[in-house]
Amino acid sequence: MEIISRVKNILTAPKKEWAVIESEHTPHAKVFTAYVVLLAIIPAAAAFIGYGVIGYSVLGIHVGSVSWGIRQAIVQYVAMLGGTYLTAFVINALADNFGAKKDFDHAFSLVAYAYTPMFVGGVFYLLPSLSWLASLAGLYGLYLLYTGLQPMMKAPADRQTSYFVVSLIVTVVVSTVLSFVLAAVLLRGTYSGLL
Repeated sequence: MEIISRVKNILTAPKKEWAVIESEHTPHAKVFTAYVVLLAIIPAAAAFIGYGVIGYSVLGIHVGSVSWGIRQAIVQYVAMLGGTYLTAFVINALADNFGAKKDFDHAFSLVAYAYTPMFVGGVFYLLPSLSWLASLAGLYGLYLLYTGLQPMMKAPADRQTSYFVVSLIVTVVVSTVLSFVLAAVLLRGTYSGLL
């Protein structure tokens, strides 16, 4: 798998690319090390530069520091890596309930490649005022996740939407709780030292 062509193909021709990905049956550890770990560097590095080097202004006051940038980079990196595993776990765990095929390797590949717009869109963290565009890129990731459910998890067409919605709700609830815990641990006491 060549990473640049995979990124281009999953973003521009997802339905065709899902068929290719499904036939590969790559172990999740390989997808993690050869794809997720590398692409997750984009939002982490951009967050470091954006929040640590460039900074941003709040009511005319410059906010930002290298330590803030490092913490933002760590949060981004851990969130991307952990989020991939968490979402794959939820999708795989719910597979039986929706008549889909339980296969963690396929679930992980589904999620890893559906996260591609968020990885690439993470470049918007370079300018904190544009960081909301990274979240907007995530909406395309939801489309990729939805279109990949059938080829990757063999979700029946009549249950694909409910499988997607329930997986999304469970993932959002669990990841929100984990995000608060992660932020509390990594960003504790940071706000007072920003100025």
